[in-house]
Amino acid sequence: MSTRVWILVFVAVGLIALGLLIANFASAKKTEPVKGAPTVSHTLYDFEVQTIEGKKLKLDAYKGKTVLVVNTASKCGLTPQYEGLEQLYETYKDRDFVILGFPANNFMGQEPGTDEEIQQFCKLKYDVAFPMFSKISVKGKDMAPLYSWLTTGAGHDGDIEWNFAKFLIGPDGKVIARFHPKKTPLDPEVVAKIEATLPALPAKKSG
Repeated sequence: MSTRVWILVFVAVGLIALGLLIANFASAKKTEPVKGAPTVSHTLYDFEVQTIEGKKLKLDAYKGKTVLVVNTASKCGLTPQYEGLEQLYETYKDRDFVILGFPANNFMGQEPGTDEEIQQFCKLKYDVAFPMFSKISVKGKDMAPLYSWLTTGAGHDGDIEWNFAKFLIGPDGKVIARFHPKKTPLDPEVVAKIEATLPALPAKKSG
């Protein structure tokens, strides 16, 4: 074989080897899905949580309701949002609307208390009546399954930015919208999206 032919063979073999190397590398880098991990096919109703009183609760208890899920904290600059959340709850609770508060200590240790301390704070400081749940993690390796779904499998992906991130979930258990922590509970956009999911008010009788 001529020198030119040998060079062509060498180049061809090299390209094949390089292709195989790249394919193997890509395969090794590909992350396999975690068995049983929340996916977009899940809904809110697939999860079980613990109330702030320590009781297990399946979230299908809220089936058919519009739900606002919020990660909360007691020592944050956004903590006064509790007031707006409670006002929102009182305004719409009789129209199949509920707020679920999940205390979390993921951001600069701003929720250091026990469940009992958090419950007392919420009641005494803001007279919170909407359901509160046991403190969980909303970010990182120990993230609760509910938040794994909310941030990676519900169509509104991305890490929780800070305390008081808000997820609006429709009566079918699927996420409708996600609001940044600084978006207040009574912001017109939040209120409008909530109202759009609620049953119509009965018409007023004339006369």
